[in-house]
Amino acid sequence: QVQLVESGGGLVQPGGSLRLACAASGNIASIYTMGWYRQAPGNQRDVVATITSGDSTNYTDSVKGRFTVSRDNAKNAVYLQMNSLKPEDTAVYYCKLTNIYHFTQVQYWGQGTQVTVSS
Repeated sequence: QVQLVESGGGLVQPGGSLRLACAASGNIASIYTMGWYRQAPGNQRDVVATITSGDSTNYTDSVKGRFTVSRDNAKNAVYLQMNSLKPEDTAVYYCKLTNIYHFTQVQYWGQGTQVTVSS
């Protein structure tokens, strides 16, 4: 099993910044991908940004140029720096870790952290 603990959410005004952190512990594979997803009320959970063991990153179009995902392999942690926040970024943000094995992948989710962008 893998445990994921997120932190850093909160209330911020439009144009502001927040930094989310997710720390992983437990049975973590030697190769794993981490990522951030978000879910607004009434919507499905969508990917925001992902980062591989080799530091390859991907972002959803709506956050490109504003959000930056990074990881610290020594700490098994992933971060999401969110700048120029907009009201439409309001959602519960979830951290996901995917253990990658030779023939399968196993996914784990954090409990989520609320981000609210409002004046």
